Amino acid sequence: MSNSVLVAIDGSAGGERALQYAKERAKLGGAKLLVTYVIEWSPYTFNTPEENAERHVRREQEIEKATSSVVAPAVKMLKAEGIACEPLVQHGPPAETLIKLAEKHDVKQIVIGRRGQSGIKTLLFGSVAGNLIQTSPVPVVVVP
Repeated sequence: MSNSVLVAIDGSAGGERALQYAKERAKLGGAKLLVTYVIEWSPYTFNTPEENAERHVRREQEIEKATSSVVAPAVKMLKAEGIACEPLVQHGPPAETLIKLAEKHDVKQIVIGRRGQSGIKTLLFGSVAGNLIQTSPVPVVVVP
């Protein structure tokens, strides 16, 4: 098993606390951090070909924005402190996507903030952290 930790960030205060926690643990144990941002995206829509083309362009713009405004600054800070890290930005259902990435990269654990940028949807459908706790094949650290 690798010595990697997947840390989920989203630009929120909770994501920042999760990143700080993971950074401290990486310094202690020499773990590599996979700095991950999942852009919520559902494949279940019925669009015209024109709408699909527009949707593809919008996806690419969202990936670029998440990378440049959230993930790249985090990776830059970690590398400046001598921590091995890798940026990952993907679209998909957040908990499911994080689990797939954890399995693909053979991580030891997932670190996530208790509250991210969700909102009313969390009240209706549950939180990403809650879903991860129940379904993840690796330990999940939820940072308050």
